[in-house]
Amino acid sequence: SLGDFVSLKKLVTIGLTSLFIGSVFGFVANSCFEPNLWTVIAARIMQTTGEQVAGSSFLVIATKYLRNDLKVIFFGLFTASYQLSACIGVFSAGLLSSIAWQYLFLIPALTILILPALLHYLPTKNGNGKKIDVVGFTVFGFAVASLTLFISYRNLLMLISAIILFIIFGIYISKAKEPFVTPAFFKNIRWLSGIILMGIIYFTNYCISPLFNRVGKTLYNMTTSQVASYLVWAFIVAAIFGSCSGLIISRIGRKTGLLLAILFILCGWIGIAVLINSGFLAIALCACIYYAGCGMVYSPLASTILSSLPVEESGRGCGMNDLAISVSASVGVVIFDGILDKNMLSGDSITGASGISSGFANISLMCAAVALLGIIVFTFRNFITKESNAIEVDEDQEQDQK
Repeated sequence: SLGDFVSLKKLVTIGLTSLFIGSVFGFVANSCFEPNLWTVIAARIMQTTGEQVAGSSFLVIATKYLRNDLKVIFFGLFTASYQLSACIGVFSAGLLSSIAWQYLFLIPALTILILPALLHYLPTKNGNGKKIDVVGFTVFGFAVASLTLFISYRNLLMLISAIILFIIFGIYISKAKEPFVTPAFFKNIRWLSGIILMGIIYFTNYCISPLFNRVGKTLYNMTTSQVASYLVWAFIVAAIFGSCSGLIISRIGRKTGLLLAILFILCGWIGIAVLINSGFLAIALCACIYYAGCGMVYSPLASTILSSLPVEESGRGCGMNDLAISVSASVGVVIFDGILDKNMLSGDSITGASGISSGFANISLMCAAVALLGIIVFTFRNFITKESNAIEVDEDQEQDQK
């Protein structure tokens, strides 16, 4: 959201510096001194701040400065880089039994090497020059933080705090002269329905890894490293589909591409449920289908949502997209992980699985039901918004390019 108000050069410099400091601090504090959970958390706070700035800056640049038909291509590349990063993370985590975990802190530190190039190529002037709405950002930030803490700890006090802060935020933006986001922003039906769809699609985004680790350990006596050696291929598939998603969408259109991606996600979960006892390779192949959908879905979905906003609000649009993905996926993994821990769905399954494996199959079917809900919402959204399937090209920008 800050990308709509201030220089991207400043944001990227602060972000990558924070990421670098957090990486070095996390490694040194837990290698040269006694490892401590709080130093890990402090380092991760600094790293996460930097990571968020870097990714968001890319999206803001793509949204503000590229033609609509090019946006889907660069959104796809963004997804591909994210999935490759996840691939590195999963593979590295699988090696934790043979390497010191402290070295994981150093991987993101390499990003500091590209800071000079970014400072050279990023636009010198950016933002609308308006005063930053410190009060609005602060209230909204604490509201989201309270909601996140409630999701993590199920603390009723945090939920009450989040509700109160969101109410205060609503009152504030309706009264303030220049809030960073106006009430009209949330009344945009095309944007609102798109954000709801995004939240549904990404609800199960964090569930595959814990599910597969549990299945591998419980049903197939596999180590975390062995599970990672299978799962890493799913992230590679996601990266490939993410890289190609822009080209695919340019051929078949956003709506068709988005529906196809959700169908991949649905089929992946159904396949995992049905083949849960057919060997780990079988469900790993289903995970590849699921992640093919994940790699392909972001580009048309983000493009569709951001096209419902004026360019000057694109930074806030990207921020809300990130928020929807993070909160929805966090809620999803807390719910499904809780069900896994308590074996609530073990017993029987319509897939034919029984005992412990039935619980895994039923969890997968629940995730498939979420994807099916996404298709229903997608169909309803198309009905109420009547958006075109084609990728619109801004005529002025196209003429300028010529």
